[in-house]
Amino acid sequence: MSKDLASKIDHTLLKADATELELTRLCQEAKEFGFATVCVNSSRVAFCAKLLKKLKAKSKAIAVIGFPLGAMSTAAKVFETKQAVKDGAAEIDMVLAIGQLKDKNFDYVLNDIRKVVKAAGRKKVKVILETALLDAEEKRIACSLAQEAGATFVKTCTGFGGGGASVEDLQLMRATVGTTMLVKASGGIRTHADAIKMIGAGADRIGASASVAIVKQEKASGAGY
Repeated sequence: MSKDLASKIDHTLLKADATELELTRLCQEAKEFGFATVCVNSSRVAFCAKLLKKLKAKSKAIAVIGFPLGAMSTAAKVFETKQAVKDGAAEIDMVLAIGQLKDKNFDYVLNDIRKVVKAAGRKKVKVILETALLDAEEKRIACSLAQEAGATFVKTCTGFGGGGASVEDLQLMRATVGTTMLVKASGGIRTHADAIKMIGAGADRIGASASVAIVKQEKASGAGY
């Protein structure tokens, strides 16, 4: 098992029917393997943050915002962000206003991200592009808007919108933001080889539900984030 690789992984559980038993296992695995974070829906952040503290784990709880569609109002995203931070979220992964971007309402998209960044305070904000729904130019614009708005990361996918992380998308995102932002690969990363490939393409962080199988270099079971 690679501790260096584990420290780059957001151990993820975002399915709608996730139970406290499953979230407890998620947090226990995060401590055992040394994952960077556990990534959960915002209503589950308080539970995970408290449990990780009780376990004396170095891993932190992080929250997805406006997930998985990104189509909520900016006010709703801001409220959700503030509550998640209050509940113990160490980072925020927000979904881009995808339809607004495709309509070329770039001021809306910029403001949407900027207000979430402000609401997050000093917490890192990742902007999820949902790359499967965007063409190359839209991906570049989305990255530039996230950069202008003060986000810390750009991120590939929710894992719920079809497609998944690809080397080509990571290379495009890295070329667009240069060294001024970090890049997170998520969506369909199921094996150790997948993760290494994404890091080689420029990913600073990996989002995966198959995290344990990835670091143990085992075959993951079932489909997932």
